[in-house]
Amino acid sequence: MVGLILIVAMSAVLLLFISRFVYIAASGHVGSVNLTNKTEQKYSQNQVIKAKRGTIYDVSGNVLAEDSSVYSIYAVLDQNYNSTSGKSLHVTDKEKTARVLSKYLPLSSAQILTYLNKKNQFQIEFGSAGKNLSLATKKKIEAENLSGIQFTDTSSRLYPNGTFASHIIGLAQLETPEGKKATDTTDDAKEKLTGILGIEKYFNKSLTGTDGSEYSKRDSFGYELPNTKIVTKKPKNGSSIYLTLDSRLQAYLETLMQSVQDKYKPKKINAVLMNAKTGKIIAASQRPTFNASTKDGIGSMWRDSLVEDVYEPGSVFKVLTMSAAIDAGTYKPNEYYKSGSVEVDDRTLYDWDRSGWGWIPYSQALPRSSNVGMVKIEEQLGQKRFAKYLKKFQVGEKTGITLPGEVAGSLDLKSPVTQATTAFGQGVNVTVMQMMKYLSAVANNGEMVEPQIVDHTVSSSGKSTSYETKVAGHPIKASTAKSVRKLMEQVVYADYGTGGSYQIPGYRVAAKTGTAQVAGTNGQYLTGENNYVFSVAGMVPADDPEYICYVTVQQPTITPPSESALMSGIFNPLMKRALKYESSDTKTATNSISMPKLTDQTAKAATKTAEDKGLVVSQVGSGSKVVQQLPAADEKVIKGQRVVLLTEGAMTMPDVIGWSKNDVLKLAEITGRNFKITGTGYATSQSLLAGDVIPNSDEVTIKLKEP
Repeated sequence: MVGLILIVAMSAVLLLFISRFVYIAASGHVGSVNLTNKTEQKYSQNQVIKAKRGTIYDVSGNVLAEDSSVYSIYAVLDQNYNSTSGKSLHVTDKEKTARVLSKYLPLSSAQILTYLNKKNQFQIEFGSAGKNLSLATKKKIEAENLSGIQFTDTSSRLYPNGTFASHIIGLAQLETPEGKKATDTTDDAKEKLTGILGIEKYFNKSLTGTDGSEYSKRDSFGYELPNTKIVTKKPKNGSSIYLTLDSRLQAYLETLMQSVQDKYKPKKINAVLMNAKTGKIIAASQRPTFNASTKDGIGSMWRDSLVEDVYEPGSVFKVLTMSAAIDAGTYKPNEYYKSGSVEVDDRTLYDWDRSGWGWIPYSQALPRSSNVGMVKIEEQLGQKRFAKYLKKFQVGEKTGITLPGEVAGSLDLKSPVTQATTAFGQGVNVTVMQMMKYLSAVANNGEMVEPQIVDHTVSSSGKSTSYETKVAGHPIKASTAKSVRKLMEQVVYADYGTGGSYQIPGYRVAAKTGTAQVAGTNGQYLTGENNYVFSVAGMVPADDPEYICYVTVQQPTITPPSESALMSGIFNPLMKRALKYESSDTKTATNSISMPKLTDQTAKAATKTAEDKGLVVSQVGSGSKVVQQLPAADEKVIKGQRVVLLTEGAMTMPDVIGWSKNDVLKLAEITGRNFKITGTGYATSQSLLAGDVIPNSDEVTIKLKEP
């Protein structure tokens, strides 16, 4: 009887289970859980295909910032993880693996072995020691052929020039997308390269692009399930940004500025070279700065002081006061005034030489940089007209340059004293880029142009968008601008001028020097011989300027032999180099040619084709057939430019002595090998002899030096 009851009970339970399974099979649900969807999720993989962040170039197409990768290493420990052919995909020899990895990771063999001996782990990582590995280190480890050692790559940003317009180009770093948590493991929440400074930040949306995706079905070991399709949505890469910077002049400026920084140790230096007619910034930098490649120095100055820092410009601002008076017709060059000091309300204002120069004509006020002369010229102009002209120059307004964080500055004309001090550049706050804009009106015959740092952009589809010159206004007449430049020439060439150190042989220079007091935290001006912002603004050639150069040096720690020693070491050689390049570029502009396609030809035939076009050819490789070329086919090149050809066979080192930095970078790019480039200018030595095979792992050092 008991047995019968048990049989009936077991039959009932079995019937219940069968009914339940039938229901689940028919409905596809367990409670509120959809089993079909669960199965789909388990075997489906929706992998993000990352878009490539756009590259930042200089005006000639030299790379300033581009996508790169860093790598993290991990070890597979599960002994069941093998390929379909039975090859081991897990660590098989832990002692050997630990010993070999200790050569490349900052861990001892014993420490690595501790990681490898962990139980019940499918795979393990090696903490921070196994992250942020370079491509060179990854290749070295891969060459050891260690079973079970794998890598994951993480997007990174490469800045090949190091300290090079760092605050302008900016930085991009990995950040978790807004609205997502760092602990979220979904693909759309993973860290992405995000611009946090400079052009990288301002154009972050354009540079970022749109990720694609790959949908597939795979088993628990990652193998694709049979009879399934892979659905791919291609990524849309970010746009490329071409700046107006000329790498040749930018690199030279960095060298000049560092020399002044090392010699006099000022708190701050700013320097800008701009095309007077277009507003295009050709070279610009600041100190303190940082190395964008290593991040060394980033903590000392986060701001782009060219657009984010305001200061009192001092005597260079007198150019605007003089422009207003001449344009309004109130300037009386042949009348005399008593220099030295002047009373304004209850204040006594002084010339930089407090004893003055006696009675002098107003025509000498600007060349001598007389504060008293400017105060009297402003009084003759009148407050309303002075304010009108400053408004026409857009003083206290942003320039609109495509850099983040730009500030507007300030202007105070509420009292006779502030009007008077503004006339000689104290009490008014400007940025460096605002000064470049104001000066362009004088250099460009009354037409004021906006400073421009971006030349054009190119989308992933190839659409090019140019940034044309923007005219900001016409604050003065052309005749006024010419008259002001004549006075600025006297600054440089008259025996009473303050800028004799800025003469450049073969050219007439129009310039204005400046010395402005630095305001302290208590609102009072600091005292002491070095508590000033020393500056010079120059235009060359004076009769029809092509370039404007503006240099400011604040509070040198080491007293210079003269104020001009601070700025002339930057201004003069930079302007000379720019004028030299302009002459050279004008001559070679007519020699522009389209780069021929040389790949798939024999090395001999390709060399002849290139040389017949007037190009210089260097071959890398021991083979006879060209497999890669730089520059690429159809690029615009200049006769005399170097072409690097890569052939099949062993990669052999060419003789790079005399090569430019850009040529060496071509070599590094086409070979994919690890090159270390030091200095600026042209190659003077190479650590690997010409004809030797370029190693896959060891670094090749190329030293450059200015001619």
